[in-house]
Amino acid sequence: MAANFWTSSHYTHLLVQEDVDKVNPVDKEKGVTLEDFKLIKMHMSNYILKLAQQVKVRQRVVATAVTYMRRVYTRMSMTEYDPRLVAPACLYLASKAEESTVQARLLVFYIKKLYADDKYRYEIKDILEMEMKILEALKYYLVVFHPYRSLSGFLQDAGLNDLSMTQLTWGLVNDTYKMDLMLVHPPHLIALACIYIASVLREKDTTVWYEELRVDMNVIKNISMEILDFYENNRMFTDERINTALQKL
Repeated sequence: MAANFWTSSHYTHLLVQEDVDKVNPVDKEKGVTLEDFKLIKMHMSNYILKLAQQVKVRQRVVATAVTYMRRVYTRMSMTEYDPRLVAPACLYLASKAEESTVQARLLVFYIKKLYADDKYRYEIKDILEMEMKILEALKYYLVVFHPYRSLSGFLQDAGLNDLSMTQLTWGLVNDTYKMDLMLVHPPHLIALACIYIASVLREKDTTVWYEELRVDMNVIKNISMEILDFYENNRMFTDERINTALQKL
């Protein structure tokens, strides 16, 4: 695994937002809109988290699995790669990549506990087959860097590593995996944006600290606005709208 983000496949495969917000032509023919596309990916991010909580893997595995899922759909269609199967298969692959291996049979067991809908009912062989398809879709690039390590270092450097700020910023970073930020922005910038939001909410003056970092504050503020916009629009992400979107596949 690459030790340096700037020499990693993660960095070389960062995308521009326009390429991320692109509905596959096959899905478009089914009537899937950009809003549907985003809703389904957010729902599958939550699905991965729920499943991960059942099989008890750490947050880093969840983050890697969600990143894999979102990367897959920059290249493949949801019609051909059913999100309801891609989600657990990404968790299965991520658990191995992050050396916290989960047995496929456990995933199948908990999927049946979580969802009564037959469309979620997949067997072990389905997960194993989809794992191989995901590997091909990812072109076998499995390295993922996350904001968590940068976040801890930045909080300590800024003297903001108290419990309140740590919990708030960690929660903000977790929520960024409900968006496509990790496909577009380097992880340290996402961490800095989460600290910026938290410092405003907690009324901490970090102006001088950010100046000393010599970071482009326009970029940090833009990422921060993306996160805040997500929270603003979150109330629109109802189960009814998500189910309507999934029925188009």
